[in-house]
Amino acid sequence: MDKFRGSLLAGAIGDALGGAIEFEHMDAIRARFGPDGLTDFAHAYGKVGAITDDTQMTLFTLEGLVLARKHGTDPLWDVRAAYARWLHTQGGPAVKPEGWLLDEPGMYSQRAPGTTCLSALYDGHFGTTSDHINNSKGCGGVMRAAPAALWSEDIDEVFALAAGTAAITHGHPSGFLSAGVLAVIVQQLLAGASLLDATAEARGELIRWDEHEEQLELLDLAVQLSSRGKRPTPELIETLFGGGWVGEEAMGIGLYAALAAESLADGLLLAVNISGDSDSTGSICGNILGAYHGVEAIPEHWLEGVEMAHVLHRSADEVSATFG
Repeated sequence: MDKFRGSLLAGAIGDALGGAIEFEHMDAIRARFGPDGLTDFAHAYGKVGAITDDTQMTLFTLEGLVLARKHGTDPLWDVRAAYARWLHTQGGPAVKPEGWLLDEPGMYSQRAPGTTCLSALYDGHFGTTSDHINNSKGCGGVMRAAPAALWSEDIDEVFALAAGTAAITHGHPSGFLSAGVLAVIVQQLLAGASLLDATAEARGELIRWDEHEEQLELLDLAVQLSSRGKRPTPELIETLFGGGWVGEEAMGIGLYAALAAESLADGLLLAVNISGDSDSTGSICGNILGAYHGVEAIPEHWLEGVEMAHVLHRSADEVSATFG
């Protein structure tokens, strides 16, 4: 449970670091912060350490899974209901009040929510991995998927559940298979596996699914580059992985940064200092490294400075009480 708390907190910290520079080109980031780029929390949304929709939706994913485990109900239906509650916080229609996140005023802040997530949830259709709601492979499915790691010790079940949560809003295989990859990596790390072994387990499950080729290519590339000692640079990432705007890119960048990292903090800064979707790549890298190293590896000033820290800790406490 300490490792999952680490995954949740480090994911939020990566999100907050990246949220301050999302959409900016690396040249502009260096002009603002110096040759090393961003090295600490910066102002975004009127404060320092602000989370984005990535962490908001991760928390609602987790709340849905906690309720499903407590009630013995279908986790995908409970997660879909949780996303409807998130949509309400972003100005959407009224919903049945379940859980406790709706009682947190900070959850109602609008932090550049993804248009695909919004439109898919307003649509009302229940997208699945076999009944696609759209053809989007944006990274909005993978950036919120880490909590699915808790659901089971079975790799197949975790992969399918995570992919299913992403397919609620993202119908392209690269948009939901990337979510399965992240959840299995986190699951295996929580169980004590090495990062390379966890990645290998996720790869083995990925190749069982149709249309896995795009994600497989970037998954293998991340492993190959790190095995050669090739340290990520913003320019290398942009050339080989893109900007992280779509599922397979964000997953590849987050994993590459985690594999190459000298520490948790180093990995998060590698993941966010890119010309692209910095909050999502930071979230993914944080989910991975937090699950690998635990809370004690997170710098104290980041633990204290990240927005909604009390909500993150309460959510982790819910996990301990429900899944522990």
